[in-house]
Amino acid sequence: MIYRRIRDLREDADMTQTQIAAILHCSQRVYSNYERGDIDIPTEILIKLADFHNVSVDYLLGRTDKKETNK
Repeated sequence: MIYRRIRDLREDADMTQTQIAAILHCSQRVYSNYERGDIDIPTEILIKLADFHNVSVDYLLGRTDKKETNK
């Protein structure tokens, strides 16, 4: 679930993997591995992704279908 959601959010923002990777300070290859589920996404990266896309970490993890955060 998480892998599909981060890919969908990236595509909805019309961004490339390289652009998101630059924001996260990682390589495009590492980010691609996150999207494919080849490696686990570290907690700090999950938080950065949630903040960037203005969604909750629970949404990324598939614990809720509500995108909005409680900020």
